[in-house]
Amino acid sequence: ASSCAACVAAAFRNAQQLCAFNRHATMFDDPCILRYSGQDFLANVTDNSGRFVAFNGNNVSAGAAAAAFDAASGRLVNATADYAAGDPTRRFGTGEEGYDATYPKIYSLAQCTPDMEAADCRSCLRDIIEKFTPQYFVGKPGGRVFGVRCNFRFETYSFFSGRPLLQLPDVLPPAPAPAPAAAEEERTRNRTGLILAITLPIVAALLLISTCVCFWRRRKSAERKPSVPLPYSATNPDDIQSIDSLLLDLSTLRAATDNFAESNKLGEGGFGAVYKGVLSEGEEIAVKRLSQSSTQGIEELKTELVLVAKLQHKNLVRLLGVCLEGQEKLLVYEYMPNRSLDTVLFGTFHRRFLYESTSSSDRFLVVPLADAEKSRGLDWGKRLKIVNGVARGLQYLHEDSQLRIVHRDLKASNVLLDSDCNPKISDFGLAKLFGWDQSQAVTSHIAGTYGYMAPEYAMRGQYSVKSDAFSFGVLLLEIVTGRKNSSFASPDSEPSLDLLSLVSSTTSYFCSSRL
Repeated sequence: ASSCAACVAAAFRNAQQLCAFNRHATMFDDPCILRYSGQDFLANVTDNSGRFVAFNGNNVSAGAAAAAFDAASGRLVNATADYAAGDPTRRFGTGEEGYDATYPKIYSLAQCTPDMEAADCRSCLRDIIEKFTPQYFVGKPGGRVFGVRCNFRFETYSFFSGRPLLQLPDVLPPAPAPAPAAAEEERTRNRTGLILAITLPIVAALLLISTCVCFWRRRKSAERKPSVPLPYSATNPDDIQSIDSLLLDLSTLRAATDNFAESNKLGEGGFGAVYKGVLSEGEEIAVKRLSQSSTQGIEELKTELVLVAKLQHKNLVRLLGVCLEGQEKLLVYEYMPNRSLDTVLFGTFHRRFLYESTSSSDRFLVVPLADAEKSRGLDWGKRLKIVNGVARGLQYLHEDSQLRIVHRDLKASNVLLDSDCNPKISDFGLAKLFGWDQSQAVTSHIAGTYGYMAPEYAMRGQYSVKSDAFSFGVLLLEIVTGRKNSSFASPDSEPSLDLLSLVSSTTSYFCSSRL
């Protein structure tokens, strides 16, 4: 009960922030659901509208194994739904069953709102299972359907607390098909032997020739320039050539950063640590070093390699090089003496020291370091220059570059300032490419920073150039007020009050006062 109460309280606080002034809201906040409305939705227990789907992006191995897994997970999901419908108090059920060495256990959860009758609950669950499973979950090791009256989920890892309420017998994958008849097997063996006798000498000769040619070409290539394998499959030759020209030696970067000395560390995030360095010719650089334990950083590195290398604008941070040697993966940028906008604007330099990620939660531990002197030097002229520069950078990304890009994580900490306070947008790890005829896209993986996210993106995963425009609006308010959106609450204000809520309420007050 205490865990449920804490979850609902947190969901209500999130609803106040994300859905401020909305008459209707539904929060799916693991492991609880919160819903409120200005209309009476309690009377219609069969209305399960507002559903949406999320699924694991990986695939079960193809062929019979995938079909067998789908059958096993479907059996478990349906059994768990029956259990939930038969629970007269909570309309809730969890279950598990053993499968094979790759997926030792499959787990499931199903629930309805407790005011539903057993028949209505079972009908609601059957409807979403039969409708969405064939469409979205075939060959997937996990998925879920959210609904305001009923929902279900299955995974290959335990995602709920406590022992499962339902345990099914272990399921063994189907055995191989029986061997063909002896006569047919003999004919097949003879035919195969004849084919092999003809083709093997030819294949061996071709392989020998191919090996010699590949060895000769690799030796010639190695004489010209050492090759470093890229951590992704590039299909565009221009991409390969542009990235290959940016390759730097690890020894050069070790010397520039004093072997990544702690005194040269500028900050740390989900990607890893960032170090200041000085090249032999005197150029100052910032080096992003992928943490060995980071899973987020490798995706960010792939995106930035493909995108930032092709972007050239004075209001975008410039990628100077990349190093991919051994276990080291590093990105090298131009150094910004004034660091990030939040350092100057809010008088605080936030350094992230620890990032933890599990199947159920993500969190940063942040230690603030005072830096209030810089904020006093940010006069209105400089603030206007920063606003104009960020706007020009966004216009380039959305309209003027050869690639149409949605940044998805525009915020004060991702705007860097040079020695003259000229802004440069950085951190393209979450950026997405758009076609020129594309207006919006939808994702099931919401990534970014709450407070800067547009409502339609935070709630439904819909993003477009308008999402960046919303983030730019929040950033503009922060530049004008000099206060962070996420920390505007005062001892006399409501705990959930943020900058957007305060501006909205103040605007409403002045408008009503004038009327």
